[in-house]
Amino acid sequence: MQTSDHVSWNSEAGRVSGKITKVHEADFDYKGHRRRASKDEPQYEIESDKTDHIAAHKEDTLTKLKS
Repeated sequence: MQTSDHVSWNSEAGRVSGKITKVHEADFDYKGHRRRASKDEPQYEIESDKTDHIAAHKEDTLTKLKS
């Protein structure tokens, strides 16, 4: 997956969709917590389609949507 891909994931509020805005291939700080990422297991920052919320997820929690 890459920047600008449209994806969906499960949240407490149900299924959410958004656009990938950043790909992290090294550990990073997110909302006060250290998140683990590597080239083999990147994490993605996604901006929600419906709100201005930014989420961070591993690839295995995301489903790529067709454009």
